[in-house]
Amino acid sequence: MRRLPGDSPARRDVATPGEVLFEFVVRGGAARCAAIDAATGVEVVVVGPAAASEAHLKAVALRKLRLRLARE
Repeated sequence: MRRLPGDSPARRDVATPGEVLFEFVVRGGAARCAAIDAATGVEVVVVGPAAASEAHLKAVALRKLRLRLARE
């Protein structure tokens, strides 16, 4: 997976989820990607342009999920 801005090795100390489920919904010009941690049921959502790649939206949602799990 390609590194994204803000995803430095120094930030690897955040929580690492186990199995993650992804849900995609595209409506008009927007794409919604939800990432759900299967063990805890914690869900985060990111919204981006419909033209964005699925891999990019997954990476952003996974990073957001890791940060959310680290807070809890």
